[in-house]
Amino acid sequence: MKKLWQALMLVRRCDPWSFRRKAIYVLLQSVLPLVNLYILKLLVDTVEAGVRGVGEPQAVIPYLVAMVLVFLMNRIVSALNNVNNDVLGQRLIDNLSDIMQRQAARLDMSYYDNPEFHDSLHRAQQEASYRPIQIMDNFMALFGAVVSVAGVVAMLAAASWWVIGIMVIAVLPSFAVRLYKARRIYRFRRDNTQLYRQTAYYSALLTARDYAKEMRAFNLTAFFRQRFVGSRSRLVQQLLRISRRFGVLDVLCGVIEAVAMLAVVWLLVTRTFAAAITIGSFVMLFEAFRRGQGYLTSLVAAIAALYDNRLFVGNLFDFLDFRPQILSPADPEPMPERIESVEFRDITFRYPDMDRDVLSHYSLSARVGEVTRIEGENGYGKSTLVKLLLRLYDPQGGEVLVNGIDIRRFDLAELRSKVGVLFQDFVRFNLTAAENIGFSHTEGAPLSARQAVADTFIERLPKGYDNMLGRVFDGGAELSMGQWQRVAIARMLHTDAPVMVLDEPMAWMDMPTREMFLKTVEQIRHDKIIIMITHA
Repeated sequence: MKKLWQALMLVRRCDPWSFRRKAIYVLLQSVLPLVNLYILKLLVDTVEAGVRGVGEPQAVIPYLVAMVLVFLMNRIVSALNNVNNDVLGQRLIDNLSDIMQRQAARLDMSYYDNPEFHDSLHRAQQEASYRPIQIMDNFMALFGAVVSVAGVVAMLAAASWWVIGIMVIAVLPSFAVRLYKARRIYRFRRDNTQLYRQTAYYSALLTARDYAKEMRAFNLTAFFRQRFVGSRSRLVQQLLRISRRFGVLDVLCGVIEAVAMLAVVWLLVTRTFAAAITIGSFVMLFEAFRRGQGYLTSLVAAIAALYDNRLFVGNLFDFLDFRPQILSPADPEPMPERIESVEFRDITFRYPDMDRDVLSHYSLSARVGEVTRIEGENGYGKSTLVKLLLRLYDPQGGEVLVNGIDIRRFDLAELRSKVGVLFQDFVRFNLTAAENIGFSHTEGAPLSARQAVADTFIERLPKGYDNMLGRVFDGGAELSMGQWQRVAIARMLHTDAPVMVLDEPMAWMDMPTREMFLKTVEQIRHDKIIIMITHA
């Protein structure tokens, strides 16, 4: 119940007023049908009296007016509830998106090296947008069903407690089947998370732009279509086996409920023939029993759905329970105003779940005014140094020092603001050229582009620095990898950070561009620490 309550409070915090209105609408929608049922009983009794010659036709008018008013009120409440649901649903989606994005952003990079984390993230992403709102709907449905069942029980008590007992007993098998089904489906989806992720991955390979060139160049469509179809077939076959089994059980539950209805109708008929109840009462009680079965079914469905959603919403809270290990100290030391040196001292590091060290007792020192070059073969650990300097990971042994101070003593955000980085696998953002360089701080983007030798092709674009890059959105211009790399270098230079790390900065440059770029490096190196990583 704890996680269910957490999910319900999560929905409530999104929009407290919409949450309260939802409760009021559900209460009204539960009570109005019972009022209408009682009006129907009075109407039938009045008609019966008229048939016997002891009443006038005009006597039914108040009841007809009351029925129309109840009908209209029910429709109005239903419309208001639908609008309220849309508002609350959108607020929940926005709030959950914010929570999950913040959680993902604060977690250590090491989590992304863990398949179990990706399983948890996948389950949370698949269900976070709708499970909490379903839990709220389940709670409200449970509340409404309880109110409706209470009203029905009060009506049926006038006929016989046996009717109430039969109605309750008839729905118990369905209740047990629904709980068992919820548990079975949950286990199936959790056990097959990797298969679901593989299916999504194959689908992305077949549809996403990033993979389109190689899919066509190597004629891979049939290969990955086979993989996708195979994964989907395994999932579908297992789901269909579960569905068929529970379909049979649902039919058996329906038979039990039909027998119960037959018994109750016979009981009411015999009491009517014995003049123990009026025809109006017969109609009311028959409808009360019929609706009571529906309300009990709704009650059972709400409880089963709560059980189901309790299992699945746990995936969301499991993801939110992850805690970063790389944190700012409680009392961080301020970063030096002028950074004179960066040192990797006796560093030993291996990635999570790897069986060998990427770096073993490695040391390196870089000073202001110098271009420190790191050369090595693939897998040498060169790019890992960038991640350690940014504290995306912490080494298992040794220290990373700035001006002789261990970087673990600095605030994370402040440390990272002092380091400008060109990653080897830089990101190509589908934003304007200016936003690719400066994001929300685009002033000075042309200067940074000029330093990175990117101004020549950016200024030739139809809208210049306001032109969208990439072909994902309208008006976007595609760039070559060499041009994209220069945009990424401009992004790094735009930070004007005192420490700049360039991982394979000239991998995509032609010779004239290299010479111009090296001149830029020479111009800016005098007051900066520059670490340049290249292949041996």
